[in-house]
Amino acid sequence: MKTSIILSTYKQPKWLRKTLLGYVHQDTHNFEIVIADDGSGEETRKVIEHFQHSAPFAIKHVWHDDDGFRKSTILNKAILFSEGDYLIFSDGDCIPRHDFVSTHLDAAQPGHFISGGYCKLPLDLSRAITEEDIRSGRCFQSRWLGTRGFHKLDSMMKIGLHKPLSRLADGITPTKATWNGCNASGWTQDILAVNGHDESMQYGGQDREMGERLMNLGVQAKQFRHRAVLLHLDHPRGYKTPESIRKNLAVRAATRSSGSTWTPRGIVKSARKSAI
Repeated sequence: MKTSIILSTYKQPKWLRKTLLGYVHQDTHNFEIVIADDGSGEETRKVIEHFQHSAPFAIKHVWHDDDGFRKSTILNKAILFSEGDYLIFSDGDCIPRHDFVSTHLDAAQPGHFISGGYCKLPLDLSRAITEEDIRSGRCFQSRWLGTRGFHKLDSMMKIGLHKPLSRLADGITPTKATWNGCNASGWTQDILAVNGHDESMQYGGQDREMGERLMNLGVQAKQFRHRAVLLHLDHPRGYKTPESIRKNLAVRAATRSSGSTWTPRGIVKSARKSAI
């Protein structure tokens, strides 16, 4: 099974570097990374080029001009540029634990997608994490985080449980399994069948809307919020607006009520490949 990891990024080169280090230290390297770049500049390009020359896996850089929040569009282009039969989606500000990729791949099952979760860190702790913290895995230890002032219980539960308990926690959590853009995976053929992301949607649940179309198609969600583990680094979100949230909620409501499995504003619209 060929696997592609699609990482979105936008003008966060320091966070992208930490994220890519997390993939360098995975317990498997049987994948490619496709970076979906929503218009970042030279500093981001240099970070990507460094890892293209040093990482134990192939990295592709798919880019378009900065013309506002167009994450859905660049993700669709990255999907077209990927070679994987199976796609793992995350963001360039999310550091994966060493077993993140293998956990997704071990759980991959036809007719299903994986719904992961994340542990969101405050800005000071996001800045403090070093390459050695990532390499050793200690930044994923609840005790290590606690000594640095991080005590958020629900986040600690996501990263602090051993595998038998994390499986149990996923089985009893009241949280619904959804397509979470920073931590989800599915089969390329299913994502193409629903025409990928709706490019008319701005920030706020646009990833979940694609998941709702997948579920309308009959693809089932598997809950892995305590087993597929990420650290989400903090940063400002100037592109988040009340208008975008309201618009996206309306699109999602229409998708659910109509049972739609297709968006006319998706991958077919973005059929042109572009990469650097």
